[in-house]
Amino acid sequence: MHKVKLNQYNNDWYKPGSSIRKTLWYFTNIFFFKTMLPFPSSFKTKLLTLFGAKIGTDVVIKPNVNIKYPWFLKIGDNCWIGEGVWIDNLTMVTIYSNVILSQGVYLLTGSHNYKKISFDLMLKKIVLKEGVWIGAKAIVCPGVTCQSHSVLTAGSVATKDLEAYSVYQGNPAVMKRKRIIHATC
Repeated sequence: MHKVKLNQYNNDWYKPGSSIRKTLWYFTNIFFFKTMLPFPSSFKTKLLTLFGAKIGTDVVIKPNVNIKYPWFLKIGDNCWIGEGVWIDNLTMVTIYSNVILSQGVYLLTGSHNYKKISFDLMLKKIVLKEGVWIGAKAIVCPGVTCQSHSVLTAGSVATKDLEAYSVYQGNPAVMKRKRIIHATC
């Protein structure tokens, strides 16, 4: 039987940005995003845009949010990013309009190939379509697309794509029921 040999791990091929850009973002992220100080969302969205993110209008970003690389981030209009959200975007994360990321959500775009001795880094994008709701402490794994108005309930783990207008729960998340949205009178 073969064994993992981490001394053979090599991700030199992965170049997410210059050292200066990554360092500047690291400190910006710590001081203005990963803090409990309630800096205005408009200020945070301007900072993200300066670092290459594409951000829509009326995006709410609560305190203590961690974003790995804003240049791999696109957020539509009227989105809510809750406290303690971690967008671990080693590659592209696309969030359409009217998406809610509740407290403690983890969007994970990277993993490792456990079948390789060298434990190679693997990257896959995440796409959250219009009206998606990711519940508190839920995890969206690499390569997952959450279709329009799908819901991932609190504490659940999405390892595969979620169908539109469906509610998913568990680890791994499975479809429990359809999502029916009622119009207000």
